Amino acid sequence: MTATHARPQAKAGGGSVVRDVLTLMLLPVPLLAAALPAAFAGGGGTRRWFGGRGGESQRADAQAAKDAAAAAFYELDTAQRDLLISIETITAVDSSPRARQAVEDFAALGRRIDEVSHGYITAVDAHDLDRHDLEPAVAAHALTELTKAKDELVRVKGELDRFTQGLGPLLGSAETQLARLAPAVERARQALLAASNALDAVRASGLRADDLAARLAALAPELTRLNQGAGRHGVAETLQRADQVLRDAEAVRIEADRLPERAAEIDRRLVSLRTRAQALTTRAGSVEPVLSELRRRFSAACWQDLQPVPDQAAVNIRQAEEKIAEATKARDEQRWADATAQLSTVRALLNATDEAVSAAGDRLQRLDAVAKDPQQEIQRTRFAIRDAQRLAMAGRNTPDPRHARPLDDAVSRLDRAVAGLEGRHPDYWHFLTETEAVRRSVARVVSDIREERGAGA
Repeated sequence: MTATHARPQAKAGGGSVVRDVLTLMLLPVPLLAAALPAAFAGGGGTRRWFGGRGGESQRADAQAAKDAAAAAFYELDTAQRDLLISIETITAVDSSPRARQAVEDFAALGRRIDEVSHGYITAVDAHDLDRHDLEPAVAAHALTELTKAKDELVRVKGELDRFTQGLGPLLGSAETQLARLAPAVERARQALLAASNALDAVRASGLRADDLAARLAALAPELTRLNQGAGRHGVAETLQRADQVLRDAEAVRIEADRLPERAAEIDRRLVSLRTRAQALTTRAGSVEPVLSELRRRFSAACWQDLQPVPDQAAVNIRQAEEKIAEATKARDEQRWADATAQLSTVRALLNATDEAVSAAGDRLQRLDAVAKDPQQEIQRTRFAIRDAQRLAMAGRNTPDPRHARPLDDAVSRLDRAVAGLEGRHPDYWHFLTETEAVRRSVARVVSDIREERGAGA
């Protein structure tokens, strides 16, 4: 029964196929062409009898478009990531309006990149090109969509490239500063290390150097900030901090290296100034006899201004000795700045005392000379005046009034000074100061003449 029942079914099936074929042969040609795909679409294994190779070609074209879009997407993504690094480099260094505008433009470009990337992903997700029953029309649609997505990716990639080229100056400047960053920080660290080593060496020699240690310790927070890096504090601020730490640490190192020499110098100055104070004490004792001689032989005008010298010398020397003691104490306590300041005060006191004591002896010597022969001082001054007059007349028939007037005044002033020597008690000191003043005024005229002629040449 199974076989019997099977034959009519097979014949019936075969008769149906024959009838379909005959019917198609009797149809007009256009309808035949339209009906053929439908006639062959129903049987198993008969789907690709017509146009199968063309469908595979459309699938391949769509797959190639998908691959090209994927490559364009990858290139755009890579370029965007690289550009992001450049933007971060610029913003870490530069806060100028140009840099802020670049950040805004990059953000806008990023939004366009997101749009085309979304279009690409949508196109890829919408078409499964690996399906075994992919229709040619679907493959053609996928080809169109994926090609469009690829073109958009390429277009935006071009915009990204042009934007990157425009960032060249900003990026170059930022990279230059970043290139300075690591070496600057390293130099600051090395300077701190060198200062610490120098301080250790000084302390090993028995010097405390407490002030230098305090200055070095104050740099510790700055080192911490340097170690935190530019990511936290910014490149510009980190560079500035590194430079400042370098200078401060280098100053500490230099002072530490010089400290033993400075201590030895203070010791030498203490000995020298102490010896000088003792010598001035002896010399000051000779002022009173000099004043006595001046009082005995010359008018009061010649020595009255010297009367306070002995007492003032004694006061100065006493103050100098007190300052020497204070400087010695400061040196023992290694307060180097205080010791140096005290020694400077001692030197000023001793200089003033030396000048005053020397002035008394010089006064007596000069008054003795002029009292014995005033002509030498007179001729010296007249020679200076005549020399200036000859210079003023050189190349001229009449002198320039600007030069002639002060020279005529000098002649008159000298004559009055000479006339003051007449009498029983001449003021020789006034005479000496007047002749000196005359020579100074004449020297100024000579200097003016030479300067004017030099400028004219």
